[in-house]
Amino acid sequence: MTVEQFDPKQTTTLDIPSKTIEANQAELAPQGGEAKRSRIGFISLGCPKNLVDSERILTQLRTEGYDVVNSYDDAELVIVNTCGFIDSAVKESLDTIGEALTENGKVLVTGCLGAKEDEITEIHPNVLGVTGPHAYEEVLNQVHEHVTKPKHDPFTSLVPDHGIKLTPKHFAYLKISEGCDHRCTFCIIPSMRGDLDSRPVGDVLGEAKRLVNAGVKELLVISQDTSAYGVDVKHKTDFWDGMPVKTHMQALCEQLSKMGVWVRLHYVYPYPHVDNVIPLMAEGKILPYLDIPFQHANKRILKLMKRPGSPERTLERIKKWRETCPELVIRSTFIVGFPGETEEEFEELLAFLQEAQLDRVGCFKYSPVEGAKANDLPDQIDEAVKEERLQRFMAVQAKISADKLQQRIGQEYLILIDEVNSEGAVGRSYMDAPEVDGKVYLTDEFDVQPGDQVWVQIIHADEHDVWGVRVED
Repeated sequence: MTVEQFDPKQTTTLDIPSKTIEANQAELAPQGGEAKRSRIGFISLGCPKNLVDSERILTQLRTEGYDVVNSYDDAELVIVNTCGFIDSAVKESLDTIGEALTENGKVLVTGCLGAKEDEITEIHPNVLGVTGPHAYEEVLNQVHEHVTKPKHDPFTSLVPDHGIKLTPKHFAYLKISEGCDHRCTFCIIPSMRGDLDSRPVGDVLGEAKRLVNAGVKELLVISQDTSAYGVDVKHKTDFWDGMPVKTHMQALCEQLSKMGVWVRLHYVYPYPHVDNVIPLMAEGKILPYLDIPFQHANKRILKLMKRPGSPERTLERIKKWRETCPELVIRSTFIVGFPGETEEEFEELLAFLQEAQLDRVGCFKYSPVEGAKANDLPDQIDEAVKEERLQRFMAVQAKISADKLQQRIGQEYLILIDEVNSEGAVGRSYMDAPEVDGKVYLTDEFDVQPGDQVWVQIIHADEHDVWGVRVED
């Protein structure tokens, strides 16, 4: 039920203080008793999809025998995995590259902003190399050029079966595809990451099983367009555990539901076949949670955005989804101040919010992105008007959020513990995705550890978070 203004620092997976490169230290700590080996620093910026790219590069580095260290001073070279979605994210990426150059001097750049090599080298001509997103092999080749490849002994330098993870051990992002076939006018992701490229379903399920075996309690399914999974390969049949499985979102969910962990769906377009996943949620097979970026609720603005869907039809489907699965939680994001948006069209968006009663909502002001088609649209909105609309939007959704959270008081939920601090435990219910949604606070509860699941009764709520007390299982 949270409302947040888009901020790229919210999507910075690793919080990077000066001279520090954070990671999952339990998995990245030097292994074995051999002499000091080649040392790499790594900074990952951007969305969960970028985080998965970082995990893959780090896994290969560790497989080859490199140590991954957490400070500029200890690193022989620093890799920065960048974000380039909107201008503020580009600035953060460029600033981080500059900091790494200042503090270390030897920097490789990869990720979405890497697709604009000239933009990087114009400001930072001393970077050693630039690659685009999911360019794993190219990144490793560049590392080999500048840092001696270690003599690797697999018996003393072991990499976990599930690879290197940058998330806490109890949850993990499961990326099922690259790229996107949509051409939304405000977005440049296809130009950076290419068209839809679905991973073989057997590979996805194999990765999921390894993560579960390693102790993961929650799998967060991500891609640029999760509901399009398999469209590019015509939903061909693959094999998993000796059984045929279609490369399709519903078939994937059915198999993931058998692994005994939470399965959460992100970045889902409201295609008709999404209706078939709702019964799986009602049956408790996957979490009753959908992350659907609606973006707007006026037909003309949606057409200008080149976004699918009819607001009226969307409201009808939401109603039917909730009839099938009353516990369903819907998260969405919206853009205000899109070029040409009139006051009346913005009021339609506010009316949609009131009617839809969405549980989790993020909103950001339209921001021109270099290379986006929307930059050429007429009637660009004044910044002051964008800000005023953003604040009005947030006020409407904040009231909806607060009311919905009040309805949770007295209810009992299974909570996944994320951390234990000096004040008690902090966790999430099925309604709460990590980093983007609210939290459940258990004050003075210390007899739990991250990854534990406990039943909690909610006793207090504000606009964003709730507080609870542990109850008997």
